[in-house]
Amino acid sequence: MSPSSAAGRLGLQQFAMAADSLAIRSLDWDRDRFDIEFGLRNGTTYNSFLIRGERTALVDTSHAKFRDSWISTLQNLVDPTRIDVLVVSHTEPDHSGLIGDLLALNPELEIVASKVAIQFLKDLLHRPFRSQAVKSGSRLELGVNPDSGINHQLEFLSTPNLHWPDTIFSYDHGTGVLYTCDAFGLHFCSDDSLDSDPEAIAPDFRFYYDCLMGPNSRSVLQAIKRMGTLPPVRTIATGHGPLLQYHLSRWVEDYRSWSQQRNRGQAYSAICTISQYGFCDPVSRAIAQGISKTDAQTQLVDLRATDPQELTALVSEAQAVVIPTPPAAPDGELQQSVGTMLAALHSKQLVAIYDAYGGDDEPIDTMAAQLRQLGTRPAFAPLRIRETPTEATYQRCEEAGTDLGQLLMRARTIQAMKSLDASMDKALGRISGGLYVVTAAQEGRSSAMVASWVAQASFQPPGVTVAVARDRAIEALLQVGDRFVLNILSQDNHQQLLRHFLKRFPPGADRFAGVNILPSAAPGGPVLADALAFLGCCVRQRLEAGDHWVIYAEVESGRVADQEGQTAVHHRKVGNHY
Repeated sequence: MSPSSAAGRLGLQQFAMAADSLAIRSLDWDRDRFDIEFGLRNGTTYNSFLIRGERTALVDTSHAKFRDSWISTLQNLVDPTRIDVLVVSHTEPDHSGLIGDLLALNPELEIVASKVAIQFLKDLLHRPFRSQAVKSGSRLELGVNPDSGINHQLEFLSTPNLHWPDTIFSYDHGTGVLYTCDAFGLHFCSDDSLDSDPEAIAPDFRFYYDCLMGPNSRSVLQAIKRMGTLPPVRTIATGHGPLLQYHLSRWVEDYRSWSQQRNRGQAYSAICTISQYGFCDPVSRAIAQGISKTDAQTQLVDLRATDPQELTALVSEAQAVVIPTPPAAPDGELQQSVGTMLAALHSKQLVAIYDAYGGDDEPIDTMAAQLRQLGTRPAFAPLRIRETPTEATYQRCEEAGTDLGQLLMRARTIQAMKSLDASMDKALGRISGGLYVVTAAQEGRSSAMVASWVAQASFQPPGVTVAVARDRAIEALLQVGDRFVLNILSQDNHQQLLRHFLKRFPPGADRFAGVNILPSAAPGGPVLADALAFLGCCVRQRLEAGDHWVIYAEVESGRVADQEGQTAVHHRKVGNHY
């Protein structure tokens, strides 16, 4: 195991996680981005597993950046030619990056995966290999380990879209270990290989769910339902972060309750993607994440992996549909899927389109014209991507999704505003607050919002709380460990700033254009030159509170511009909307 004090490094960790079962964890201590749009605060790990029965199986490989160290570690554990089976949970490169290297060492290796995964690997590896396609209920006999006497038999569950279209779970009847790859994982790198400290990993566990699993909450519930058919699960061996063993019921129940919350109604948005084409996958997830922030429901739909009947149902029943530009010359199956998708659209739906940026896309204007001919209504302006996506690109996609989600939720929001008791509503409105502008910036991304639900929360260390609506664009920049600036507005000089930051910005717009900024005044976000004072803050905790997040942050710096000035105060008449 590598010492955790080293900086900017990769490491390998191995340990016995069950009888005849070893975990090999590739530790990426300082990775701060995943798929570009997914910011990491605590690095990540890529986990693979070795199971020894009468036959030997390896579950997943690792990221290509670990090629030398991972292969060397594996060779010290087992002769690669003695590995009989490689179970590929899914083909995302961070888990499949060394399959080619493994086949070079053992050409007779049999790859066990879903049918879709095997097809992806054929296109990826460009070499013949032995394979076996499995689905829910399929079993693989590894036999009895001669030392322990335990019979290892793997049972497979088909769990597409968690979060890859070709995902499978593998359950070892001999040990009660469920291998889930991305599901139930988290991007968290530490020397602790198990979930011994749940509170330390809980924020990252939730953030990971929101970004990767939440957009497919229907699929999450189906996976949990299938897990219920298995004998007791003793350990969830995830593809990222610590393995889950001490608090299993908590993690599974979290997934269940969060997914049920996202599926309270029937209306949803179908976010179509073409797996492993251009930037479809991260762009579609960014749009879905933006929609989900409004409590509107989403369903990612992979045009490669979804069968025609299911594709027709998912698209035709959606309230809104977001589609990518497909290849100008798609293969036969993909062309059929695109045709099925277009045929399922109808005039009552909101439909939007985004550039896949795959190098050979159908022109986005041609697709937009085709959608107009079908009589659909635009959900948002076409998202044109003309260069390799950056964090700002993904922020624009997320904000477009949030705008769509707010549009879909408008009727429910109005109904909720009318549902409160009038007397209580007026009384709640008598709670006054100051006026502030919260600003945040991170490596090419920036945002701002007007806030009035702000309060000092502690003396030592100095701390404040800020309530942030779930559908605010800035919410993504206020995760644990992030920094922001709280700009306190002046009673005598706040109207212009208030008007500027209260207006509706189009997706990706620069919220600070035309605003006077103090250069390098505080880390975390712009300091407004016309503010009465500012506080530089670092997020320490996030509390889920109804339709808002309550952000608790420690104050790290601050300055007052006008010692005699007074904070602008906001008085409301009602308490059920801003």
